Amino acid sequence: MGTVSQLHAHVRPLAHRIQSEEEALQSARSLAARFAQQASDRDINRVLPYEEMEALSQSGLLGITTPSEYDGLDISNSILAEIIAILAEADPSIAEIARNHFYILEALRTDGGEEQKDVFFARALAGDRFGNALSETDTTRAGQDNIRLTPEGSGYRVNGRKPHAAGVLFADWIAIFAFDARDELTISLVPRGTEGIQIIDDWDGFGQRTSGSGTIILHNVYVNADAVLAHHTGFERPTTIGLVDQIIHAGIGLGIARAALAETIEFVKTSARPWMNSGVERAADDPLTIARIGQIAIRIEAATAMLERAGRKIDIAQINPTEEHVIDATLAVAAATTSTTDIAIEASNTLFELAGTSSTRIGLNLDRHWRNARTHTLRDTARWKYHLVGNYHLNGVTPPRNWKP
Repeated sequence: MGTVSQLHAHVRPLAHRIQSEEEALQSARSLAARFAQQASDRDINRVLPYEEMEALSQSGLLGITTPSEYDGLDISNSILAEIIAILAEADPSIAEIARNHFYILEALRTDGGEEQKDVFFARALAGDRFGNALSETDTTRAGQDNIRLTPEGSGYRVNGRKPHAAGVLFADWIAIFAFDARDELTISLVPRGTEGIQIIDDWDGFGQRTSGSGTIILHNVYVNADAVLAHHTGFERPTTIGLVDQIIHAGIGLGIARAALAETIEFVKTSARPWMNSGVERAADDPLTIARIGQIAIRIEAATAMLERAGRKIDIAQINPTEEHVIDATLAVAAATTSTTDIAIEASNTLFELAGTSSTRIGLNLDRHWRNARTHTLRDTARWKYHLVGNYHLNGVTPPRNWKP
């Protein structure tokens, strides 16, 4: 495995080593307080969070899912989801970058060889960031890949274009998804400075504007054989690869909802005026406003509980990945993701419903919560989760084993 370990020159100081789940939560809260200060300015001016990402790397949080046998904390998935929610409440773009990083690490845990795990988990513990080169847009359906690895000598060559590569602008390692000669899905982990890799900063979505997404163009990139993960093996048996990705996705939605509710409460208390027929002097005393705030807060609390429950079920499935445990976790995660999708959009809509016309001023940038919610939830449509759960209960159809459960 020496080839891989020599490819990436370590340029930053080694990350802090987090020792407990309590420390991880405290670190996330401390970083979130810092990240939130300029989050609106970063969004409205599209200032990429380079300093913030370096702070996240140095904190040690990017290594918390590393298994204990590779010197990691192997944090529970409930705590992981809460950490993501804490970061997303401050800045969901940063949380989205972390989401892709943790997906790659879960794929490594499930699909990687021992030497690959030794090398790449060590890099994660050191603070390195992993980004993906996954999506392709010139395919007939979402989630399809056309790019292939071509054998050459002891390794491979890869050519193609990967748009909307989330977090790639901040990645130290790029995970290239491609099919091999046997039409089996692989992930190649290559340093961002590898010859032939071109990264274009061209993300122009109206939400999650600073998530570091871009287009990767691969010009005859050479990949060492020992840097290739057999990703297809993770879907030939019950695993938690997609479930970890999904619960992080849900954590981001929950964080957006919390941020929208906090903004709503602050604006109603300090700036909103009561409706003319409400009979009260303060918007915060309007009984309909009070009830609506309570409704959103209760739904956020319910979503939080669902996320925690789903995390515990993923823990069980990771320890004992039987078909039964993975299905049980899949159903729980589907419930959590649909719940957080709904509340993220509802809470960000309710902000304007209760705060009134003055809250729509561009300078306040309160619309960033809705834009972030709408953009994030498009990455994983809730309607298919309802179908998945309904088809299982009604027809006994096992949820599909693919990278998106």
